[in-house]
Amino acid sequence: MLLSKEEIKEQCNVWKNTSKSIVFTNGCFDLLHRGHIDLLEKAATFGDILIVGLNSDKSVKIIKGTDRPIESENVRIKHLIELGMVLAICLFDNDTPLELIQIIKPDVLVKGGDYQPKDIVGIKEIVKWGGRAEIIPLTPGYSTTISIEKMKREGLV
Repeated sequence: MLLSKEEIKEQCNVWKNTSKSIVFTNGCFDLLHRGHIDLLEKAATFGDILIVGLNSDKSVKIIKGTDRPIESENVRIKHLIELGMVLAICLFDNDTPLELIQIIKPDVLVKGGDYQPKDIVGIKEIVKWGGRAEIIPLTPGYSTTISIEKMKREGLV
C-alpha cells in the first residue's frame, strides 16, 4: 500500500506496538529487474514488515538525470506492490531517504552490495536506536543502467 509520510509514521507505531519488526530499503527501482527482486526477497527475510522508500520521479531526475525515470512512480509503485513482499511504500522527493528513515525508525536498514557501511544514509541513526544495517550482495549481470543502454542501442528508448 502507498502511504504518505504521516500515514507511514502512524502505521509504524501500530506495527511496533504489536511487536512487528520493520525492515526498510529504498531506491529508484526503475525498470524492476531480477537484481531488485533478489534484494527485496532477501530484505523481507530480516523482519515482519518490509517498507520501501521509493524515489519520486522528481527525486530520480535529480539523482539519475533528466531522461530518468524510464517508468513513472505510479508504474514503479504498481510493480513493487505486485511482488507481494512489500507491505508499504512511501514516496520521497529528497536525494536521500534520511527523513523517511527518521520517521519510520526501522529495525533493519537494507542496501545493495554496491554500498559500504560508511556510505549508507541513516546508518548512524539506526544504530542509535538499536537497529542494524544489512548489505545484500548484488545479483551478477543485472543493472538498470546496463538495461537502459541496451534498450537505447536497440532503439527501444
